[in-house]
Amino acid sequence: MADQVTSIADNATPQSDAQPAAARPKPKQPRQLVRFSFYKLDPQWQLLPEDVRAKGKQQLKQLYADYAADDELIRSFSLYGLRSDVDFMIWQATYDVDNLRRFSSLVRRSLMGPYLREERSMLSMTKRSVYVGKNARGAHDPRLVITPEDRKYLFVYPFIKTRAWYALPMEDRKRMMGEHIRVGLTYPSVSLNTTYSFGIDDQEFVVAFETDNIHDFLDLVQELRETEASMYTLRDTPMYTCVAEPFDQILESLGA
Repeated sequence: MADQVTSIADNATPQSDAQPAAARPKPKQPRQLVRFSFYKLDPQWQLLPEDVRAKGKQQLKQLYADYAADDELIRSFSLYGLRSDVDFMIWQATYDVDNLRRFSSLVRRSLMGPYLREERSMLSMTKRSVYVGKNARGAHDPRLVITPEDRKYLFVYPFIKTRAWYALPMEDRKRMMGEHIRVGLTYPSVSLNTTYSFGIDDQEFVVAFETDNIHDFLDLVQELRETEASMYTLRDTPMYTCVAEPFDQILESLGA
């Protein structure tokens, strides 16, 4: 292959060398893998000696800090007091699947690992929407890089459309999604991160809404239920209300 590339370069004419930049194919921007991991701390952890718990907590905090230090996206959110099945969630984005696997392995092998049940995880990937123009901005920006706005609340849930939706002509789907998007834009306090799971996890999408106002999100979702596209929703539960909180504070609040 290298010889072929060299041969092509050697045989190139001056005209091909002068090819306008606009005519050359642009390299594709890489996509990110995204993971939402939901954990529940076993109450038995609190029965361990204080020195053991202190060491375990420090170890877990260091794992989190080391991951962030490698310029990998990681955010922590609390759910205690809001749901009974999970206590906190870790949001990660990376270009290398092994980074996700390594972090999970280190958590499992930590002192606290045997007492942390990963109740649910959702794996997805960034991808440009087929319904939104490449130059779109704001709540429906089809970004390939997750860039959290670090607002107080993050609402996360899996999403699956009916098979009938994909049988519709693209023109009809774009029209219905246009209505869906227009409703979303009337709530500028709510921003959306949509990632895709086709073939790599149980859901088709994972949606993550960021806002500082719970009531705005509630009103937005209620209004979206009245759109035509909503008729083609097969499943959009469970829904997780997550509160942004530093990881060390989450551990303190859980009595870790």
